[in-house]
Amino acid sequence: MLKVVENAVPVACWSCSVAHNESTLFCPDCSKIQPPSSGDYFSVFGLTPRLNIDLLALEREFHRLSRSLHPDRFARASENEKEWSLADTALLNDAYRTLKDPLRRTEYLLKLQGAEMDASAADDKDRKNPSRVPADLLEEVFDLNMQLEEMRMAWKMGQEDPELKESLLKAKGKFEGLVGAVDCDLRAQWAIWDAGDAAARQTALHAMVALVDRRRYLSNLVRDVTAILGD
Repeated sequence: MLKVVENAVPVACWSCSVAHNESTLFCPDCSKIQPPSSGDYFSVFGLTPRLNIDLLALEREFHRLSRSLHPDRFARASENEKEWSLADTALLNDAYRTLKDPLRRTEYLLKLQGAEMDASAADDKDRKNPSRVPADLLEEVFDLNMQLEEMRMAWKMGQEDPELKESLLKAKGKFEGLVGAVDCDLRAQWAIWDAGDAAARQTALHAMVALVDRRRYLSNLVRDVTAILGD
């Protein structure tokens, strides 16, 4: 089940003036649509910010809210309500896309907590900078970059190199395995975040920032090998 937000800011319904949570898309008293929430994506679904969430419950709530927000339901409503249905639908879709994806959900929560994410991990030029390579992967990344360059030259010359291709496939498999290991480590930090006190959460936050950075780097390596192999 979805865990309901308990500390949302109360606001008055524009229609019946009954107080409700700021994050509520519909007034719980008169059922009138409300202006787009200024809260976070978690609050759109009545969730407290956490990382382990019930995805089936999230999907059910998404479809329920999507039906309730459908523009056809507001054909005879005021212009404000028509505009709110479109704006709330866009907000709902963005929130759902973010929260249903484990990595996006993690990155979003980290940003909510004010964590500084290193966007340079996704930059090709910076990623080839030796100082950006994880220390434990320095030699392997150097070899991989050399092999990628060799394969590019082979393709330009119209040549096939089965041995080099096999080596790149093995490298891809290894880096995919490392991505999987990072995902396991992230899930372990999720549990610490969700159940921990302030100190534990701060430690988990720093760990997740580092893990997300490492995952981006590894995913880009997998992407590069996949692109050169044409898979």
